[in-house]
Amino acid sequence: MRGSGLTKVVAICGSVRMEKSNTVKILKPFLEGMEEAGASVELFYTKRLDVKPCEAEYSCWTKKRDHCYIDDSMQSLYPKLRDADILVLATPVYIPLPGEMQNILNRMVPLMGPGLKWRNGRTRFKNGFAADVKISKFVLVSTSGWWEMGNFGTVLRIVKELAKTLNVEFAGALLRPHFRFMAENKEKAEKIFEAAKQAGNQLVKKGRMSKDPLEVICQPLISQEEWRRGL
Repeated sequence: MRGSGLTKVVAICGSVRMEKSNTVKILKPFLEGMEEAGASVELFYTKRLDVKPCEAEYSCWTKKRDHCYIDDSMQSLYPKLRDADILVLATPVYIPLPGEMQNILNRMVPLMGPGLKWRNGRTRFKNGFAADVKISKFVLVSTSGWWEMGNFGTVLRIVKELAKTLNVEFAGALLRPHFRFMAENKEKAEKIFEAAKQAGNQLVKKGRMSKDPLEVICQPLISQEEWRRGL
């Protein structure tokens, strides 16, 4: 984070339904909480970007450092990412990620510093991000139609591993399972949206999110038995 200056947040949403998606219904109050705490927030939808798959040529990392030769939307996204303090990745659970979101993660190689290092039992980028990249925290926002929290396992692992590889803090996850039952539980839904805003506010003001709002966000809306009867 950049001392006492303005916290800059870049959020990337991988839902193809964009503003109409369940993921954005959790993401928006989270970002609003950040803005109310004084952060500058920019939200990008992967569906509105033209990001081609990585061609694994790697000259962006080994030869012509910091530059990807593919001319698409990543060229305008790179400077935004370099100047961000917090990167928020928002996605519904696919198998495991929407393709456009995976393309963006793969194309982040030009932002990574040179060299490799054996760190915490794994081969990782030596210094994580390059020196001119300010990102210090990753946050995951994810929604699922299924009942169980275990359905987030793969997406959660991907973001946590990426944070470790890039030597940045994984600041936490806002996870909302069986989202379709929110409409039937309006009182709980309002508390969930309020908790998302609280979490965003905390992250900017205090540098961390407490477990209380995160537990409110992921609380069960129906029992497992009720869910299984409806299958």
